[in-house]
Amino acid sequence: MSDPGSPFVDLPARLAGVVARIEAAGGDPEAVSVLAVTKGFGPDAVRAAWAAGLASVGENYAAELLAKRAAAGPGPPGSAWHFLGALQTNKIARLAPAVDCFQSVSRLLEGERIARARPGAEVLVQVSFSDDPARPGCPASAVGALVRDLAGLGLAVPGLMAVAPPEPDGARAAFRSVRELADRLGLPVRSMGMTEDLELAVAEGSTMVRVGRALFGDRPAR
Repeated sequence: MSDPGSPFVDLPARLAGVVARIEAAGGDPEAVSVLAVTKGFGPDAVRAAWAAGLASVGENYAAELLAKRAAAGPGPPGSAWHFLGALQTNKIARLAPAVDCFQSVSRLLEGERIARARPGAEVLVQVSFSDDPARPGCPASAVGALVRDLAGLGLAVPGLMAVAPPEPDGARAAFRSVRELADRLGLPVRSMGMTEDLELAVAEGSTMVRVGRALFGDRPAR
């Protein structure tokens, strides 16, 4: 039951709105999972997400994830912490025990560090659609080889992740490219779509949308 004093007391209604958007885009809410992105918010946001039935949460910054996971306490059965940000190899050893899925692997070196720190860890390969260094990723032409190499390290690689360009036409094309690439590689997970573009992502075959603002509102200033 929601705490009336919580700033996230309306989270169940906001989640229902996200689910309605998924359905309106032609997606099956049973097949498209919602990852609660709690970046910028405190551990109360994580606990509110769990209470609303969102077992999985995502974070973009290593220090924030580590501190928040410790403060939030144990999650419900099946809960998972996803790391979404750019991976700094010197932080992977500290992150690995606290991360259940690394969604932003784009280089073999990152996979090697993860495999060393957490054998058998689950990772997604981030596909690049931009030259912007703030949006890293693996070029689409190299994704297949990277997936094979990561699997060769003993890592579980169930799918791909992408941050699409901001323009709707570019986003749709990027999402379609990820879905086609995942299909060719036999990968079931396509983590694509956020608050701004989840309809386009769902229409093009997303199986996981990463949602922050639509659930929690505008983030506090860092």
